[in-house]
Amino acid sequence: MLDELDARQRLQLMQFVCSFAWADLKVQNEEREFVRRMVERLDLGPEEREQVRGWLESPPPVESIDPTSVPPAHRKLFLEAIEGLVTADGEIAPEERDSLALLRELFR
Repeated sequence: MLDELDARQRLQLMQFVCSFAWADLKVQNEEREFVRRMVERLDLGPEEREQVRGWLESPPPVESIDPTSVPPAHRKLFLEAIEGLVTADGEIAPEERDSLALLRELFR
């Protein structure tokens, strides 16, 4: 299903994933590893990889995360990727749980 995303949508997915890595204000090593694997699976180019690395150092700007910009056909994929991230470290912080619940609601 990842192959259905164009280059812009792949980067948008990673922007959402990285923003959720920051939900509890700390990016765990397991979350970094999850992002690394996603970047590999998405076959991002060097510039996109650098942008994702930057989002792991500092969260993407809040105003750039717009759930309404995610096409309905891709919302399930985005949710699955984000769920994978928030469970990557073996625990779901309250902030992650709340943010994920809100995103689910917005995607309805």
